[in-house]
Amino acid sequence: MSFQKEISNALSYLTAHGYQIHPEAFKILKNLDSNIMEIIQKVVRFKKNQNDTNDTNIILIEDLRNFCTINISNEGHIPNELDNLTVSDSKLQDNNTIKTINEIQEFEILSTQEITINKPTYRESFKIIYDSSDYINPEEGINGYISLFKSRFHQSLKILSTRPESKRINKISSIKRKIKQKNNNYLENNLSVNGNTSIIAGLVMSKRSKKNNIELAIDDLTGIINTIALNEETIKLVSKLTLDQMVMLEIENKGINYVIKNVVSPDIPDHIPKKGKSDEYVVLISDLHIGSKYFKENEFLKFLNWLNSSDNEIVSKINFLCIGGDLIDGVGIFPNQEKELNDSTIYQQMSHLTNLLEQIPKKIHVFVIPGNHDLGRRALPQPAIPKKDAGILYSWKNFTMLGNPSYIELNGVKILMYHGQGLDDIIATIPGLSYSNPAEAMKTLLKARHLSPIYGQRTPIAPEKDDMMVITEIPDIFHSGHVHVMDVQNYRGTLIVNSGTWQDQTPFQQTMGIMPTAGIAIAVNLSTLRPFQIDFSQ
Repeated sequence: MSFQKEISNALSYLTAHGYQIHPEAFKILKNLDSNIMEIIQKVVRFKKNQNDTNDTNIILIEDLRNFCTINISNEGHIPNELDNLTVSDSKLQDNNTIKTINEIQEFEILSTQEITINKPTYRESFKIIYDSSDYINPEEGINGYISLFKSRFHQSLKILSTRPESKRINKISSIKRKIKQKNNNYLENNLSVNGNTSIIAGLVMSKRSKKNNIELAIDDLTGIINTIALNEETIKLVSKLTLDQMVMLEIENKGINYVIKNVVSPDIPDHIPKKGKSDEYVVLISDLHIGSKYFKENEFLKFLNWLNSSDNEIVSKINFLCIGGDLIDGVGIFPNQEKELNDSTIYQQMSHLTNLLEQIPKKIHVFVIPGNHDLGRRALPQPAIPKKDAGILYSWKNFTMLGNPSYIELNGVKILMYHGQGLDDIIATIPGLSYSNPAEAMKTLLKARHLSPIYGQRTPIAPEKDDMMVITEIPDIFHSGHVHVMDVQNYRGTLIVNSGTWQDQTPFQQTMGIMPTAGIAIAVNLSTLRPFQIDFSQ
């Protein structure tokens, strides 16, 4: 096995087990002569057996020292594989900076693999795995919503069926019938029913938090059962569940109560993500809001100039660009919006948009999904921006217009694109989540295996026959926007990216205390899944 392959396998092993490596430790790791994978496996086993809460998921130099001899007598500069990654376009050198995510203090260290600085010839390779536009088939009225939630239940139950515990799932109607029979028998003898443990699976119909417990109502299409979380551990697990998501519970019958003993969400499994075979990049952006007074046009023009620079190493390897919705600010989206518009009509906003997007180099293939400010249906799932309104974008050969959500595959790497409307409801209802850390909210969606589980709150959901918001495929990259705050995280092998915005803070965001991350693009190396931020706001 080549040294580079051994390094790659070791890093993938770390990621799959929930660990990251400190940049200084990685420098040491690259200079080891001994079996790197064997050392990493020993380090992970050792750290898992420890109950140390201080940086326990970060591999440090001290961790390596426990299992190998480290020669650092020469304490001079150890060459960093990123030293040569700079903006070589002199016009941009003072205006934007490139940083790897592990150089930014507030982000997790995701990966540390080498980037080769040469300019290969690329062969464009992409595939549309799933476009929600192709499957939109609403059914009016209550029958449509019945079909929607039945579809959600069956798709989510299929995901849970991969777990060993699923073989013990009981129908709620069956459990209630048996307990009722036992209660009747025991009451005749002045006895109580206790100790009957069962496993159920269903959608969360209600969640009521009380002083010392949380009550949870579960529906599995055969009936509804009321359960209760009493101890600290189960209360914490139940508090993280969203309304209307699928969950599997182990419950114990104690008199008139069904007490929750264990909680299992569908979740994504630990996995090693697929990576591209060639050293190329995808750029992730969202929430342009063109037409708004707060659109950062100068920064976006710098971004377009950067994409057109001829001698920049990263730019030479960019083959794809994903735009995650809210291309324009729209008209009539919220009260008194006209006071915040530079382009007061949809026609002006779309014309402004196309004038900017046509500056994207034709060598870059662009994938576009709509957001809640764009033209077309606002309820989820959203079809692609209508052709009658964006015909010129459809005419460009390097543009692909998709629905929200959509799955694409870029040289083997699966990317889930979702604008992110459902994040509002998640952040509002799950304790500990906030707009300042949207990747945590996106992680909640992955755990629920649903992009917008909560029905009847801020996010409009259409009565489709099939629930297209269930996360059936495990993405290598999960890309969203909507909340206007950039955040990057790695969860069980999936790279989570919320790509921020190109709009300055609005009056509404000011009242909400939301400070947007504007004028920054995220570039991801498809061969390593290593993210970089390119800042055009400086």
